[in-house]
Amino acid sequence: MLRGKRLSIGLLALSLMILFSFTASAATAFHGCWPYLVPPQGHFNTFATNNINLGMYWDLMEQPMGIYYWKTDDWMKLLAVDWDLLPEDNPDTFRVYLRQGVKWHDGSDFTAKDVLSTFYLGYLFNWAVWNYVDKVEAVDDFTVDFHMDRPSSVVPRYILRERIRAYSVYGKYYEELTDLLAAGKDTESAEIKQLKVAFSQYQPKTIIGTGPYTLNPNDLTEAAAEIKRFPGYWDADKIKFDVIKVYNGETPTVTPLIMAKEADFATHGFPPATEKQFMEMGIRIARPPIYSGPALFVNHNIYPLNRKEVRQAIAYAINKDENATVSLGESALRQNYMSGLSDNILPIWVAEEDIAKLNDYRYNPTKAAEILTSIGFKKGADGVWVDDKGKRMEYDLMVPQEFADWSAAAQNAASQMTNFGIKTIVRGVTHTQVPQEVWNSRFEMVIQGWGAGNPHPHFSYYQDLIAMNYPSGQGPGMNFPLVQQTEQFGEIDLQDLVIATADGFDGEAQKADVTKLATVFNDLLPIIPLWERYGNNPVVDGVRATNFPGDDHVAWGNSPYSDNTVAIFLLQGLIDPVK
Repeated sequence: MLRGKRLSIGLLALSLMILFSFTASAATAFHGCWPYLVPPQGHFNTFATNNINLGMYWDLMEQPMGIYYWKTDDWMKLLAVDWDLLPEDNPDTFRVYLRQGVKWHDGSDFTAKDVLSTFYLGYLFNWAVWNYVDKVEAVDDFTVDFHMDRPSSVVPRYILRERIRAYSVYGKYYEELTDLLAAGKDTESAEIKQLKVAFSQYQPKTIIGTGPYTLNPNDLTEAAAEIKRFPGYWDADKIKFDVIKVYNGETPTVTPLIMAKEADFATHGFPPATEKQFMEMGIRIARPPIYSGPALFVNHNIYPLNRKEVRQAIAYAINKDENATVSLGESALRQNYMSGLSDNILPIWVAEEDIAKLNDYRYNPTKAAEILTSIGFKKGADGVWVDDKGKRMEYDLMVPQEFADWSAAAQNAASQMTNFGIKTIVRGVTHTQVPQEVWNSRFEMVIQGWGAGNPHPHFSYYQDLIAMNYPSGQGPGMNFPLVQQTEQFGEIDLQDLVIATADGFDGEAQKADVTKLATVFNDLLPIIPLWERYGNNPVVDGVRATNFPGDDHVAWGNSPYSDNTVAIFLLQGLIDPVK
């Protein structure tokens, strides 16, 4: 009898193993790539620095209210089903109607309270939307009003693209904040500053979202994270993959995974030689516009880098066509207009006659030398320039060492500047540490991004002038003074002008401020754009995933770093698992 029980137990175990093996083999998986931090440095508070959000796959966990289609000026509606500007004649309120019946991963209901807590906690971190919005109110459980004290056409984008966080996770801090605001406190008060510190240190156990995938911390390792299908997702019928596996790492780590066809898609900056190998293997390369690229940022506390003539000379001294080609081949183009705005966007907002007045800073080392000589600089006997105070021009150029395209750009730019007589040494720093170094002004020159993958010029100028500067609230940053005396317009406040580019809802009226910013940026060169990037995204079709939409699909007109095309395809069920 005992032997029979043992046999039965053995057969049961074998049956379970067969069942488990069948289930595991039947599971469908999509493999992507994105660099992320792991604990203890990485954490799950997606408001705070060093959070783990998995980049383009974040929308699959903590969903926004919508994702934008750039080519058609249309939205894919997610947590919002509709919205209005009220009143019609002179709108000062953006009203959002929320999707009903949505569940959070922890089983709680999605309501207006989640939206309120998300945006008010964003107030702690100086979210740019609060430059325009002064109050967020729930009309009912599924209707939210954003009142604008400075009505703006960018408010809908700021609101609809923000990932909504769960009140069940963050509500305690939201309640504390609203009590302080009701008592008349603001972000300059000691109480709210203390709350920000406490909230920044808060670390939830995982990410709780409304999206089709959930993250179990046990499924996150140094090598990869697996997010798994959430059966309670509101649009579950469209979700075709059981698992999204996200490989962790920058270009050097990801490249062999693409070569081995262990990953299905990546947005990393692959060097030209690597891209050629992909194509020889039959891997498709998608080239969506990025609307941005790398730039030389300088520390404006350092003399003479804080002189516009020096920055202009550097711009002339670098052959940016060469820099683009060695960095990213066909997916990099020199900036024609050096306006701080994508060449793809500039003609929409700035008249042809005003564009014609912009300096293109085409490679001209003779012109660069003339500029430096005109302000009293001289070349030393060893060929290194000496400024008007007798100091040699020798600088350290920091770059995120894992970013292959930016690293190539840095090495090439440093070589060209050194040959010109501005001795430059490249210092690679791990990409997760670079923002901290920049915000704390621990750099001389650094490669960071100019422009932005968002449709309105406001976003690009916010990135160029504010995101890595003292108004961001993160630290002193590049220390570029935003009140400037300009040759064209006299004294102007650039921060106010960045905000003003999005004032109101009349695009034609906004063009005057965009033109002013483009003109001033082109003259002052607070940062020096090197080139404009296009994606060279490998698409591995036929291993785990197939039927990727062709290049003519409207979503390929999106920037992959803001309204990611493949995230849209996964949400809409447009990519199929290989059977």
